[in-house]
Amino acid sequence: MLRRLYYWVLHWAETPYGTWALFLLAFCESSFFPIPPDVLLIALAVSIPKKSFKYALVCTAGSLIGGCLGYLIGWQFMVSIGEKIIQFYGLTHKMQYIKALYVQYDAWAIGIAGFTPIPYKVFTISAGAFEINFTVFIIASAVSRAARFFLVGGLIYIFGPKIQAFIDKYLNVLAIAFVVLLVAGFAIIKIFF
Repeated sequence: MLRRLYYWVLHWAETPYGTWALFLLAFCESSFFPIPPDVLLIALAVSIPKKSFKYALVCTAGSLIGGCLGYLIGWQFMVSIGEKIIQFYGLTHKMQYIKALYVQYDAWAIGIAGFTPIPYKVFTISAGAFEINFTVFIIASAVSRAARFFLVGGLIYIFGPKIQAFIDKYLNVLAIAFVVLLVAGFAIIKIFF
């Protein structure tokens, strides 16, 4: 079923509605849909590399607005909707751990989830459920989601279609490596300064 969804998402790149589909996919993925928008972002950007940054912006906007829906689900509808979504992803047992991450790291927890392959929707819903400061949530989400999508768009803009296979294969590794370097950088600053 997931593979069928994946190919269904990809087919939108071949239609005149690709940009709208990208926005809607990014919106839905941030609150409940399982396929990440990077799939369609890459396909659209490769088809027209000059529009890579436009597609990254559309993807970021959709994801940010969808993240707000996720926050609303957690804040107002956790019992009726949010718990079912979290359960679908098999992460019900991780909710207390996610809460501890919010308590300890606040915006960093949202930022890391927004940039890495961690299911962002789980963090948007839990942010609402745990009543994380909405302004902090928006800023951390905007920065992390923009960084992720503009990284992909920028690579395609610079290197063109030949970078697609590399991004498809190593996006998760690159995202995790970036976060590790970022956290290490802050740890070094904290230790030495």
